[in-house]
Amino acid sequence: MVAADLPFVALEGHGLRLEPYDPAHLPGLTAALGRPEVFAGGWGGGPAGARTGDDFAAWLPTYLPVGRAHVYVVRSLSVPDAAPPIIGTSTILDLAPAAESAHIGYTAYAPETWGSSVNPAAKLLLLGHLFDHGYGRVKLQADVRNARSRAGIEKLGAQFEGVARRDAQRADGSWRDAAVYSIVVDEWPAVRDGLLERLGELEG
Repeated sequence: MVAADLPFVALEGHGLRLEPYDPAHLPGLTAALGRPEVFAGGWGGGPAGARTGDDFAAWLPTYLPVGRAHVYVVRSLSVPDAAPPIIGTSTILDLAPAAESAHIGYTAYAPETWGSSVNPAAKLLLLGHLFDHGYGRVKLQADVRNARSRAGIEKLGAQFEGVARRDAQRADGSWRDAAVYSIVVDEWPAVRDGLLERLGELEG
């Protein structure tokens, strides 16, 4: 079986709206993510790659796989507003419909949202979008040094597959080992219920 074409459309629910990336989002992304603490765990190449302000705004479109993947901008709907605040980004990439496989990565959120409902809510939208369109395996990964991101992935219910050694180069020139996880379609109902329970939305 081959997965269906995945529409690159806005996704909304659970207090969030995920919008396809547009250059108009750059000021909001810069305010949310252009901070050293966002880079500290390994995102964006790690601490040595930290950027702020105009430098961050110029760099971000070169870092995210814009035009080559489904790059989403995450907005919070928790406060009614005509233009809800941008709080992060996440990307669906490595789409392989014949293998029913995809990868969710490039995820980062404003530090003030860490430990909140934002990550489980965003993952619920992205994973549901993929599994609803016939995908059977979704990969997630993090720098082996990034304990916070790894704990977040594990809390989603993803299964640890192993370590991809020398996976990517960090901004300081060292090479990252990546901790690789996945969620497969047979696990999705339990993962979905776990996420809904964390969000206080599980019925029954």
